[in-house]
Amino acid sequence: MPRWQFGEQHEIDVAATPERVYDAIRAVRASDIRFFRTLVAIRRGFRRTPEGILNPSPDKPILDVATSTTFHWLADEAPREVVVGTCVIGKMEKADFRTPPDGVAVAAMNFVVTPTATGSHVTTETRVYATAAKPRRAFAIYWSLIRPGSGIIRRFWLRAIKKRAERMPR
Repeated sequence: MPRWQFGEQHEIDVAATPERVYDAIRAVRASDIRFFRTLVAIRRGFRRTPEGILNPSPDKPILDVATSTTFHWLADEAPREVVVGTCVIGKMEKADFRTPPDGVAVAAMNFVVTPTATGSHVTTETRVYATAAKPRRAFAIYWSLIRPGSGIIRRFWLRAIKKRAERMPR
């Protein structure tokens, strides 16, 4: 998403090849991410909901859960990058994140793996773009409430990737 109004970025160094890091990104489960299930339960108001990113199975890779429900694969370029996206406010007929329709807010999340002399550098970024003032105001309120927890989740997600990648067989 070349334009966005809301975003956050986190990073970590991992002592593993980009291929192992990429495999770890695709394999991490909700149960691997410290506090994930607790923080998303708070975010959904402890309501029971169908399986999805806010109520993931502890045993399935989190990106598989996300993309089997509300998220779409926007890029999957092993071993360099994965990108998923969703419409967070409003509805879209098709998943066109380059030109979303008026009245919606769309979100994209990625993981980028860059080779280093000692392994890999991993960044993850969230970007949210609202196409009009009303969804932008609505998302601003929501973002102010969830951003601290979102940052915690993303940092622990990176730690889970690091742990999994560094323990994978060579």
